[in-house]
Amino acid sequence: MEESQVEETVTLIFDGKEITVPAGISVAAAVLGHTHPDETYTNPVDGSPRAPYCLMGVCFECMLEVNGEPNVQSCLVAVQEGMVVKRQLQTGEAK
Repeated sequence: MEESQVEETVTLIFDGKEITVPAGISVAAAVLGHTHPDETYTNPVDGSPRAPYCLMGVCFECMLEVNGEPNVQSCLVAVQEGMVVKRQLQTGEAK
């Protein structure tokens, strides 16, 4: 393979697991590519199912915790080396 065809990658921590993904993709794309079908994503307020939908910052369904900051629209953030990403799980009852 020619050097120009070698794809650059970054390694990040997703829900405590190290994953290696192509550099330049969104956090949402990285998570979608490394999620097991049995893993669920839920709205942190009411527990309803959710997942990235529009992947362009309109629907707010891709919110994750990124580097300790909650409610980040992961489709609008590019992956970075050493980034720590966590799913946001339901923390209480909806009011």
